[in-house]
Amino acid sequence: MQQRQLGPFQVSAIGLGCMNICHAYGAPVSKEQAERVLLTALDQGVTHFDTAALYGFGASETHVGNVLSKHRGKFTLASKGGMAGVQFDDGVKRVIDGRPEAIRRNCEDSLRRLKTDVIDLYYLHRWDKQVPVEDSVGAMSDLVRAGKVRALGLSEVSAATIRKAQAVHPITAVQTEYSLWTRNPEIAVLATCREFGIAFVAFSPVARGFLCGDDLDVNAFDAKDIRRAMPRFTPEHFAANLKLLPPYRAIANEVGCTPAQLALAWLLHQGQDILPIPGTSREDHLRENLGASDVKLDAGTLARLDALINQQTVRGNRYSEQANREVDTEAY
Repeated sequence: MQQRQLGPFQVSAIGLGCMNICHAYGAPVSKEQAERVLLTALDQGVTHFDTAALYGFGASETHVGNVLSKHRGKFTLASKGGMAGVQFDDGVKRVIDGRPEAIRRNCEDSLRRLKTDVIDLYYLHRWDKQVPVEDSVGAMSDLVRAGKVRALGLSEVSAATIRKAQAVHPITAVQTEYSLWTRNPEIAVLATCREFGIAFVAFSPVARGFLCGDDLDVNAFDAKDIRRAMPRFTPEHFAANLKLLPPYRAIANEVGCTPAQLALAWLLHQGQDILPIPGTSREDHLRENLGASDVKLDAGTLARLDALINQQTVRGNRYSEQANREVDTEAY
Protein backbone atom coordinates (compact mmCIF):
# COMPACT_ATOMS: atom_id res chain seq x y z
CA MET A 1 0.00 0.00 0.00
CA GLN A 2 1.28 3.46 -0.91
CA GLN A 3 1.85 5.80 2.04
CA ARG A 4 0.92 9.47 2.19
CA GLN A 5 1.25 12.23 4.77
CA LEU A 6 -1.76 13.30 6.78
CA GLY A 7 -0.22 16.15 8.70
CA PRO A 8 2.17 14.57 11.22
CA PHE A 9 0.90 11.06 10.44
CA GLN A 10 2.01 8.71 7.70
CA VAL A 11 -0.99 6.68 6.57
CA SER A 12 -2.12 4.36 3.80
CA ALA A 13 -2.94 6.26 0.61
CA ILE A 14 -6.46 4.82 0.75
CA GLY A 15 -8.21 4.84 4.11
CA LEU A 16 -11.51 3.43 5.30
CA GLY A 17 -14.57 5.60 5.84
CA CYS A 18 -16.55 3.92 8.61
CA MET A 19 -19.99 5.40 7.94
CA ASN A 20 -21.27 2.55 5.79
CA ILE A 21 -21.10 -0.09 8.51
CA CYS A 22 -23.99 1.47 10.38
CA HIS A 23 -25.42 4.51 8.65
CA ALA A 24 -26.72 6.21 5.52
CA TYR A 25 -27.24 3.53 2.86
CA GLY A 26 -29.88 1.35 4.42
CA ALA A 27 -30.03 -1.14 7.26
CA PRO A 28 -26.83 -1.33 9.34
CA VAL A 29 -24.73 -4.46 9.02
CA SER A 30 -24.35 -6.91 11.89
CA LYS A 31 -21.67 -6.45 14.53
CA GLU A 32 -19.96 -9.52 13.12
CA GLN A 33 -19.88 -8.11 9.59
CA ALA A 34 -18.62 -4.74 10.82
CA GLU A 35 -15.85 -6.55 12.68
CA ARG A 36 -14.86 -8.49 9.56
CA VAL A 37 -14.64 -5.32 7.47
CA LEU A 38 -12.59 -3.44 10.05
CA LEU A 39 -10.17 -6.29 10.69
CA THR A 40 -9.80 -7.03 6.98
CA ALA A 41 -8.92 -3.38 6.38
CA LEU A 42 -6.27 -3.49 9.10
CA ASP A 43 -4.90 -6.77 7.75
CA GLN A 44 -4.73 -5.33 4.22
CA GLY A 45 -2.60 -2.40 5.34
CA VAL A 46 -5.17 0.34 5.97
CA THR A 47 -3.80 2.69 8.63
CA HIS A 48 -6.33 5.53 8.33
CA PHE A 49 -9.78 4.93 9.84
CA ASP A 50 -12.33 7.73 9.71
CA THR A 51 -15.53 7.80 11.76
CA ALA A 52 -17.79 10.36 13.47
CA ALA A 53 -20.11 10.85 16.41
CA LEU A 54 -22.98 11.22 13.92
CA TYR A 55 -22.61 7.87 12.17
CA GLY A 56 -25.31 5.62 13.53
CA PHE A 57 -25.59 8.10 16.41
CA GLY A 58 -22.42 6.64 17.89
CA ALA A 59 -22.71 3.10 16.55
CA SER A 60 -19.79 3.47 14.13
CA GLU A 61 -17.47 4.73 16.86
CA THR A 62 -18.65 1.89 19.11
CA HIS A 63 -17.82 -0.69 16.42
CA VAL A 64 -14.40 0.88 15.84
CA GLY A 65 -13.69 0.99 19.56
CA ASN A 66 -14.81 -2.56 20.24
CA VAL A 67 -12.90 -4.04 17.31
CA LEU A 68 -9.80 -1.91 16.86
CA SER A 69 -8.95 -0.53 20.30
CA LYS A 70 -6.70 -3.51 21.01
CA HIS A 71 -4.73 -2.58 17.85
CA ARG A 72 -4.67 1.15 18.62
CA GLY A 73 -0.96 1.61 17.92
CA LYS A 74 -1.27 0.36 14.35
CA PHE A 75 -3.41 3.09 12.78
CA THR A 76 -4.35 6.75 12.69
CA LEU A 77 -7.81 7.39 14.12
CA ALA A 78 -9.99 10.25 12.90
CA SER A 79 -13.40 11.24 14.23
CA LYS A 80 -15.68 14.25 14.16
CA GLY A 81 -17.79 16.38 16.47
CA GLY A 82 -20.04 19.39 16.22
CA MET A 83 -22.81 17.29 14.68
CA ALA A 84 -24.28 14.37 16.61
CA GLY A 85 -27.44 12.64 17.71
CA VAL A 86 -29.37 14.34 20.48
CA GLN A 87 -32.18 12.70 22.46
CA PHE A 88 -35.56 14.43 22.24
CA ASP A 89 -38.98 13.35 23.50
CA ASP A 90 -39.79 11.92 20.08
CA GLY A 91 -36.45 10.21 19.49
CA VAL A 92 -32.83 10.86 18.61
CA LYS A 93 -32.26 13.57 16.02
CA ARG A 94 -29.23 14.94 14.22
CA VAL A 95 -28.16 18.32 15.60
CA ILE A 96 -25.42 20.66 14.37
CA ASP A 97 -23.99 22.37 17.46
CA GLY A 98 -20.62 24.12 17.34
CA ARG A 99 -20.75 25.70 20.77
CA PRO A 100 -17.60 25.02 22.82
CA GLU A 101 -19.54 23.06 25.44
CA ALA A 102 -21.04 20.83 22.72
CA ILE A 103 -17.63 20.25 21.13
CA ARG A 104 -16.19 19.18 24.48
CA ARG A 105 -19.14 16.89 25.18
CA ASN A 106 -18.97 15.30 21.74
CA CYS A 107 -15.27 14.62 22.15
CA GLU A 108 -15.65 13.02 25.58
CA ASP A 109 -18.45 10.81 24.26
CA SER A 110 -16.31 9.80 21.26
CA LEU A 111 -13.31 8.96 23.42
CA ARG A 112 -15.48 6.69 25.53
CA ARG A 113 -17.03 4.91 22.56
CA LEU A 114 -13.70 4.57 20.76
CA LYS A 115 -12.06 3.17 23.91
CA THR A 116 -9.04 5.42 23.55
CA ASP A 117 -7.35 8.20 25.47
CA VAL A 118 -6.68 10.34 22.41
CA ILE A 119 -8.11 10.89 18.92
CA ASP A 120 -5.37 11.49 16.36
CA LEU A 121 -7.38 13.77 14.06
CA TYR A 122 -10.54 15.49 15.25
CA TYR A 123 -12.77 17.30 12.75
CA LEU A 124 -15.46 19.91 13.09
CA HIS A 125 -18.06 17.89 11.17
CA ARG A 126 -20.07 20.95 10.16
CA TRP A 127 -19.56 24.61 10.81
CA ASP A 128 -22.49 25.73 12.94
CA LYS A 129 -23.42 29.00 11.28
CA GLN A 130 -24.85 30.28 14.58
CA VAL A 131 -21.39 30.09 16.16
CA PRO A 132 -18.22 31.82 14.90
CA VAL A 133 -15.92 29.12 13.56
CA GLU A 134 -13.16 30.69 15.64
CA ASP A 135 -15.08 29.75 18.80
CA SER A 136 -15.56 26.14 17.73
CA VAL A 137 -11.94 25.74 16.66
CA GLY A 138 -10.83 27.45 19.84
CA ALA A 139 -12.63 24.78 21.86
CA MET A 140 -11.01 22.09 19.72
CA SER A 141 -7.63 23.70 20.33
CA ASP A 142 -8.27 23.34 24.05
CA LEU A 143 -8.75 19.60 23.45
CA VAL A 144 -5.30 19.45 21.85
CA ARG A 145 -3.75 21.20 24.84
CA ALA A 146 -5.57 18.78 27.15
CA GLY A 147 -4.05 15.81 25.29
CA LYS A 148 -7.42 14.45 24.16
CA VAL A 149 -6.79 15.25 20.49
CA ARG A 150 -3.55 15.39 18.51
CA ALA A 151 -4.55 17.37 15.39
CA LEU A 152 -7.54 19.29 14.05
CA GLY A 153 -9.58 19.11 10.87
CA LEU A 154 -12.59 20.72 9.21
CA SER A 155 -15.32 19.15 7.09
CA GLU A 156 -17.45 20.70 4.32
CA VAL A 157 -16.08 24.24 4.67
CA SER A 158 -15.22 27.04 2.28
CA ALA A 159 -11.82 28.53 1.61
CA ALA A 160 -12.75 31.60 3.65
CA THR A 161 -13.66 29.47 6.67
CA ILE A 162 -10.40 27.53 6.40
CA ARG A 163 -8.51 30.81 6.67
CA LYS A 164 -10.46 31.88 9.76
CA ALA A 165 -9.87 28.54 11.45
CA GLN A 166 -6.19 28.45 10.50
CA ALA A 167 -5.72 31.79 12.26
CA VAL A 168 -6.85 30.16 15.54
CA HIS A 169 -5.06 26.80 15.35
CA PRO A 170 -3.13 24.95 12.60
CA ILE A 171 -5.48 22.80 10.55
CA THR A 172 -4.11 19.39 9.59
CA ALA A 173 -6.84 18.20 7.20
CA VAL A 174 -9.95 19.34 5.37
CA GLN A 175 -12.53 16.72 4.44
CA THR A 176 -15.09 17.24 1.70
CA GLU A 177 -16.83 15.17 -0.93
CA TYR A 178 -14.55 14.89 -3.95
CA SER A 179 -14.75 12.62 -6.97
CA LEU A 180 -15.04 12.80 -10.73
CA TRP A 181 -18.67 13.84 -10.34
CA THR A 182 -18.19 16.27 -7.42
CA ARG A 183 -15.59 18.90 -8.24
CA ASN A 184 -16.51 21.64 -5.76
CA PRO A 185 -13.13 21.55 -3.96
CA GLU A 186 -11.38 22.51 -7.19
CA ILE A 187 -12.94 25.98 -7.08
CA ALA A 188 -10.91 27.29 -4.14
CA VAL A 189 -10.61 24.79 -1.27
CA LEU A 190 -7.82 22.66 -2.74
CA ALA A 191 -5.70 25.71 -3.52
CA THR A 192 -6.23 27.07 0.00
CA CYS A 193 -5.29 23.74 1.55
CA ARG A 194 -2.10 23.67 -0.49
CA GLU A 195 -1.28 27.24 0.51
CA PHE A 196 -1.26 26.17 4.17
CA GLY A 197 0.07 22.63 3.72
CA ILE A 198 -3.26 21.08 4.73
CA ALA A 199 -4.02 17.52 3.62
CA PHE A 200 -7.26 16.94 1.73
CA VAL A 201 -9.37 13.91 2.67
CA ALA A 202 -11.89 12.95 -0.01
CA PHE A 203 -15.11 11.30 1.14
CA SER A 204 -17.60 9.61 -1.21
CA PRO A 205 -14.75 9.11 -3.72
CA VAL A 206 -16.72 6.59 -5.79
CA ALA A 207 -19.71 8.93 -6.09
CA ARG A 208 -21.87 7.19 -3.48
CA GLY A 209 -21.68 3.96 -5.46
CA PHE A 210 -22.46 5.49 -8.85
CA LEU A 211 -18.95 4.79 -10.19
CA CYS A 212 -18.70 1.27 -8.80
CA GLY A 213 -19.68 -0.77 -11.84
CA ASP A 214 -23.23 -1.99 -12.31
CA ASP A 215 -26.08 0.48 -12.79
CA LEU A 216 -27.66 1.35 -9.47
CA ASP A 217 -31.37 0.64 -9.12
CA VAL A 218 -32.60 3.72 -7.31
CA ASN A 219 -36.03 2.14 -6.90
CA ALA A 220 -34.46 -0.61 -4.81
CA PHE A 221 -32.77 1.76 -2.37
CA ASP A 222 -33.71 1.18 1.27
CA ALA A 223 -36.32 3.59 2.59
CA LYS A 224 -33.69 5.18 4.84
CA ASP A 225 -31.02 5.43 2.14
CA ILE A 226 -29.82 9.05 2.13
CA ARG A 227 -29.41 8.98 -1.66
CA ARG A 228 -33.21 9.06 -2.02
CA ALA A 229 -33.07 12.76 -1.07
CA MET A 230 -30.12 13.60 -3.30
CA PRO A 231 -31.11 15.28 -6.59
CA ARG A 232 -28.57 13.35 -8.67
CA PHE A 233 -30.39 10.11 -7.88
CA THR A 234 -33.91 11.39 -8.56
CA PRO A 235 -35.65 10.30 -11.79
CA GLU A 236 -35.36 13.64 -13.57
CA HIS A 237 -31.55 13.56 -13.30
CA PHE A 238 -30.50 9.95 -12.78
CA ALA A 239 -31.40 8.73 -16.25
CA ALA A 240 -29.16 11.39 -17.80
CA ASN A 241 -26.32 10.56 -15.41
CA LEU A 242 -26.50 6.87 -16.31
CA LYS A 243 -25.48 7.76 -19.86
CA LEU A 244 -22.04 8.64 -18.53
CA LEU A 245 -21.35 5.09 -17.40
CA PRO A 246 -20.85 3.10 -20.65
CA PRO A 247 -17.92 5.27 -21.88
CA TYR A 248 -16.58 5.39 -18.32
CA ARG A 249 -16.59 1.59 -18.06
CA ALA A 250 -14.90 1.41 -21.44
CA ILE A 251 -12.00 3.46 -20.08
CA ALA A 252 -11.76 1.18 -17.04
CA ASN A 253 -11.57 -1.83 -19.38
CA GLU A 254 -8.78 -0.18 -21.37
CA VAL A 255 -6.83 0.57 -18.21
CA GLY A 256 -7.39 -2.95 -16.89
CA CYS A 257 -9.12 -2.09 -13.63
CA THR A 258 -12.63 -1.99 -12.21
CA PRO A 259 -14.77 1.18 -12.41
CA ALA A 260 -14.41 1.74 -8.66
CA GLN A 261 -10.64 1.43 -8.91
CA LEU A 262 -10.61 3.90 -11.79
CA ALA A 263 -12.48 6.49 -9.71
CA LEU A 264 -10.06 6.08 -6.80
CA ALA A 265 -7.00 6.08 -9.05
CA TRP A 266 -8.17 9.35 -10.63
CA LEU A 267 -8.28 10.91 -7.17
CA LEU A 268 -4.87 9.58 -6.20
CA HIS A 269 -3.45 11.16 -9.36
CA GLN A 270 -4.79 14.61 -8.39
CA GLY A 271 -1.93 15.10 -5.93
CA GLN A 272 0.05 13.48 -3.15
CA ASP A 273 -1.96 15.53 -0.66
CA ILE A 274 -5.25 13.79 -1.61
CA LEU A 275 -6.36 10.91 0.63
CA PRO A 276 -9.57 9.11 -0.40
CA ILE A 277 -11.58 7.26 2.25
CA PRO A 278 -14.06 4.98 0.46
CA GLY A 279 -16.52 3.23 2.72
CA THR A 280 -17.97 -0.23 2.37
CA SER A 281 -19.71 -2.94 4.35
CA ARG A 282 -18.20 -5.79 2.28
CA GLU A 283 -14.73 -7.32 2.39
CA ASP A 284 -14.60 -7.99 -1.36
CA HIS A 285 -15.36 -4.36 -2.14
CA LEU A 286 -12.76 -3.29 0.40
CA ARG A 287 -10.05 -5.35 -1.29
CA GLU A 288 -11.14 -4.05 -4.69
CA ASN A 289 -10.90 -0.44 -3.50
CA LEU A 290 -7.43 -0.93 -2.05
CA GLY A 291 -6.23 -2.31 -5.37
CA ALA A 292 -6.65 1.19 -6.85
CA SER A 293 -3.33 2.22 -5.30
CA ASP A 294 -1.57 0.11 -7.97
CA VAL A 295 -3.46 1.60 -10.95
CA LYS A 296 -1.41 3.97 -13.10
CA LEU A 297 -3.13 6.52 -15.35
CA ASP A 298 -1.37 8.44 -18.11
CA ALA A 299 -2.08 12.06 -18.96
CA GLY A 300 -4.30 11.14 -21.87
CA THR A 301 -6.52 8.90 -19.76
CA LEU A 302 -6.80 11.54 -17.06
CA ALA A 303 -7.84 14.10 -19.68
CA ARG A 304 -10.49 11.78 -21.09
CA LEU A 305 -11.95 11.17 -17.62
CA ASP A 306 -11.97 14.89 -16.87
CA ALA A 307 -13.84 15.60 -20.08
CA LEU A 308 -16.35 12.79 -19.58
CA ILE A 309 -17.48 13.32 -15.97
CA ASN A 310 -17.34 16.80 -14.50
CA GLN A 311 -19.49 19.58 -13.10
CA GLN A 312 -20.92 20.37 -16.55
CA THR A 313 -21.83 16.80 -17.54
CA VAL A 314 -23.35 15.61 -14.24
CA ARG A 315 -27.01 16.47 -13.72
CA GLY A 316 -28.42 17.57 -10.36
CA ASN A 317 -27.03 18.99 -7.13
CA ARG A 318 -25.21 16.69 -4.73
CA TYR A 319 -27.43 17.65 -1.78
CA SER A 320 -31.05 18.63 -1.28
CA GLU A 321 -31.83 22.29 -0.66
CA GLN A 322 -32.08 21.66 3.10
CA ALA A 323 -28.81 19.75 3.31
CA ASN A 324 -27.08 22.30 1.10
CA ARG A 325 -27.99 25.06 3.55
CA GLU A 326 -26.12 23.16 6.25
CA VAL A 327 -22.78 23.13 4.43
CA ASP A 328 -20.46 26.08 4.06
CA THR A 329 -20.57 26.69 0.33
CA GLU A 330 -19.74 30.39 0.16
CA ALA A 331 -16.59 31.01 -1.92
CA TYR A 332 -16.18 27.26 -2.23
